[in-house]
This record gives sequence, C-alpha cells and structure tokens, in this order.
Amino acid sequence: MKRSVAIAVAAALAAGGIAALASVMHAVPKASAHYDSREALGEALFFDTNLSKNRTQACASCHSPDAGFADGRPTAAGRAVSLGDDGHSLGDRNAPTAAYASFSPPFHRAEDGRYLGGLFLDGRASTLQDQAGGPPLNPLEMGMPDKAAVVARLQENPAYVEAFARLFATDALGDAEKGYAAMTASIVAFERTPLFAPFDSKYDRWLRGEEKLTEQEELGRVLFFSTQFASCSQCHLLERGQVRSDEIFSNFEYHNIGVPINRAVRTVNGLPADHVDGGLAQNPAVIEPQAETGKFKVPSLRNVAVTGPYMHNGVFTDLRTVVLFYNKYTTHNPERLIDPETGKPFDAPEVNANISLEKLKMGRALDDKRIDALVAFLKTLTDRRYEAKLAP
Repeated sequence: MKRSVAIAVAAALAAGGIAALASVMHAVPKASAHYDSREALGEALFFDTNLSKNRTQACASCHSPDAGFADGRPTAAGRAVSLGDDGHSLGDRNAPTAAYASFSPPFHRAEDGRYLGGLFLDGRASTLQDQAGGPPLNPLEMGMPDKAAVVARLQENPAYVEAFARLFATDALGDAEKGYAAMTASIVAFERTPLFAPFDSKYDRWLRGEEKLTEQEELGRVLFFSTQFASCSQCHLLERGQVRSDEIFSNFEYHNIGVPINRAVRTVNGLPADHVDGGLAQNPAVIEPQAETGKFKVPSLRNVAVTGPYMHNGVFTDLRTVVLFYNKYTTHNPERLIDPETGKPFDAPEVNANISLEKLKMGRALDDKRIDALVAFLKTLTDRRYEAKLAP
C-alpha cells in the first residue's frame, strides 16, 4: 500500500463505486506490504483474520463495508446476531454499524444524571479505541486469550513489525500493552477516514442543494423533524430544531423502548428464553444499574435502510416494522398494534421497567401514508455507495 488509504478509497469510488471499493478494501495483508500511515496500517488490521484465535474472523467480519459496516452474514439465527471465530458461538445482540461511530462522544454522565456516548450498545467502551480493543479478546467474537497473544500474531508479519516501529516507536511491539494500544490506535485512525463517514447520502445532497427530495420523502422529512406528529427527533437528532450538515441522527442517549425478546435467537444461542439483557445496567461505569436496566444506546440512522435487522437484538427484519413499532405507542387502533412480521400483536417488552414512555407517546398515530413517508425519508440517509441496495 504505497498510497494513503484516503487516496485509495477516493480513487476506487471514482473508478466504479462499491465494486471497485471492495477490491481496495478486501486485500489480504501481506508480509511484503508497506504501510505509509497509521490509516493504511489500520486498514490492513481491520481486515486481518489472523488476529482471531482460529484465524477466521476480522473486524470486517462483523463490520463489512459491503454491508454498511454491519454484519451481513447469515447464521442459524438469520442475521440478527453474529457468528464467532469458533464457528458456532452466537451472541445475543445485533452488531451495530461501525460507520459514523467515530462521532460518538466518550461515555459520560451528564449533570442531569443521563448517560451519554460511548461505544457498544451498552456504552461499556468509553472511546472508539476502547471499542477497537474489545472484539479480539471477546470469547464469543475473535476469541484471543489475551493482549500478548494478539501482539504475537502481529509479530508474525514482518510488514507489521516494520510499520509499528516506524509509525509508533521502535519497541512498539515489544510490550503487550504498548503493542495492543498501537494496534487499536491504528484501527481507529482507519475508522476516522472518510470511508466510514462520507456524508454523501441523498439527504446530504439535498441539504447542499444538489438534489431534490420526492414528495413522499419530503413528507417523511417534515414528519421526522416535527415534534407534533412524530417522536423521532426526540432521540435521533443531535440538537432538536437544528438542521446540521454533520447530523448523525442520534443524540447518543440510552433508552428502553420496550423491545421484545428475540425468541428465534434464544432458540439457537443457548440462552434461556426468559434471559434478560440488562443493556446499560451491565456497563460497570453505571452507578445505579437498576435504574438503567433495559436501556440501550440510541443508534445512528445513517444507512439504517441497508443495515437491518433492527433493534439491539435484531428482532425486526423490516424497517417499516420498526416505524410501526414506535407508532404503537400513539395509537389505540388494534390493527395498528400488529407486528406485520408475525401477524400477531407485538410481544411484551423484554424489560418492563424504565421504558421512556414520555418520549414514545409524543406525536400522533400515523396512517399508512405517513408511515411509508417516514420509511422513504429514512432511505434518503443511505450513503451513495449503498443506494443500489435500497428496495424499491
């Protein structure tokens, strides 16, 4: 890799979109390669399956650029949760997209007591670098026993040894802690490149005056940003009432919205059907876990139309189902309380406590025209390179 990752990515996109991009991004790290920047080194590490116990899984396995930096691999549980390096372990949570993740602030508690920021669905990784260091050591993911074992794998590649010595320090891989920190710093440098956050969706192009929204998309946009008709903006805007060019469509808060258990996942991953995922309560930095049980981080809506299934456990397959699920809090019509994916009423919440009812009940019950308009608007948040994946 003699060019920087940013130049390579830009050239690939200009040459032929996602197909050309894939040829750049899926190169196998080679012992003879040359990494001229931390970004380029991080790119190689992001795709290196040698950093997992059985040499079968990389960061990109669960965060593939072809799948909006989410996990597009099918498993016995569909695509709701991810398969581990051992070939059979399945988690209990949906892999969040890594796109735009660098914009999340560090995990912290605001003056009013709210928890904000961090990475993973429960914020247990305070920063992006903390997050990058998690999967290699997770037994359900990449399965490495410790940092020293990961650094030993790095030392197997002469190009890595040379690059770490040049880009960090001559003894960067001579110590497990230093070497692991240098590895995660490199991955973070790659994740901060424009590849992960191009801001080139139809919405962005509309905001810059480069493109027009359809009548349906415009209706969805008005509904989304309103506080009278829909509650979306309560949690999915950085600042309510503000239109920003760097909008991530998340306020980085944590909420319990009453998501039901994904029973299909529990059937195959070995956890009992009545197991409760405590969400934010499982974050060791939380002071009063009971008050945070069932809360999960508000995700970015960037690329939401191509990164399903949805919710923290992947319980819903279709984006329209998600909008209907939210709408159930503002309607009394029994027909609007039916999960279209099962043909039955939406299941009870996994955690009945701490549900953010005040926010969920804002807005009005929406008819099919407005539900479809919201879905149409959400599709406009898709990065240009994934627009071909959008269902008509």
